[in-house]
Amino acid sequence: MMATQLHNETLLSRLPAVRGRYIEHVDLSGSTWFRVGGPADVLFRPADVRDLAAFLTECPRDIPRTVLGLGSNLLIRDGGVRGVVIRLDGAFNEIEVNGTTVTAGAGVLDVNLARICRDAGLVGFEFMRGIPGTIGGGLRINAGAYGRAFRDILDWAEAVDGTGSMHRVGLDELEMSYRHCGAPEDWVFTAAQFHGQHGDQREISARMQDVRQARKDSQPVNTRTGGSTFKNPGNDNPNGAKAWELIDRAGCRGLVRGGAQVSELHCNFLINTGAATAADLEALGEEVRRRVQAHCGVMLEWEIRRIGEHDPKNDPKTDRGNGPELVLTEEAP
Repeated sequence: MMATQLHNETLLSRLPAVRGRYIEHVDLSGSTWFRVGGPADVLFRPADVRDLAAFLTECPRDIPRTVLGLGSNLLIRDGGVRGVVIRLDGAFNEIEVNGTTVTAGAGVLDVNLARICRDAGLVGFEFMRGIPGTIGGGLRINAGAYGRAFRDILDWAEAVDGTGSMHRVGLDELEMSYRHCGAPEDWVFTAAQFHGQHGDQREISARMQDVRQARKDSQPVNTRTGGSTFKNPGNDNPNGAKAWELIDRAGCRGLVRGGAQVSELHCNFLINTGAATAADLEALGEEVRRRVQAHCGVMLEWEIRRIGEHDPKNDPKTDRGNGPELVLTEEAP
């Protein structure tokens, strides 16, 4: 404990003065949908874009910086996150509708943007009702659902790079493709402009309700999960099968490790059944990847972002042979 305190005192003394707020030793487990993970050394909530840019300009380059969104597509390891974790809220939660264009801050929830656009009678944003994340996170991975993605409605995005320089780039410059954005890794997205079309509010509302119901029927929405765990494979998978189909065929539906389980409702979702550690969830995901590759030759790629350090007490690299066995639970009839 003393070493950790000294580390953070030293870290805080090296951070630049800001108008926002620094908070030490923040438990991040409550900030992710999995409800697991260790602490952040320091959490930074910038007051606005200029405050963020000033921080990134003056922060020593050797101090790690990590951006945290809604935590819906994220696994924070049990040892926590070193350096500074940046949380965009407040000034980053603004939405402005101007005709058929909509500007939103990076902290805006996708579902809230969908609702605002519904109320404004704008078509094209209904798919966001099925994405449990923020605009910033959606830009980083070109988030999508039900046949639509960010790239289909995006005009431009704004970001601050690791040196504090501000950028505004158009869609073509971002090189968006399936679950991919070509922006440099050190960019922190701060806002974006989207476009829609005028439409009937009742029809928009009905489509959003369909998205909500489809998600409720097919995904474990009321559990501690992190969304789709693996990306759908490319052209190298058998018969164009999706990730969940490959997982199912490999016999992984209901697979368990410790408190982590492959969902029986949708087997591309991992679930914290109540007592899982991040190590349980990550090790279970790696076992799923191994079994799928052994079954059909496809190595699934993680869609969930995994950050932070392993806790030596439950690091999957050190507890093989000692931890809970992987077992199959019975499938529901």
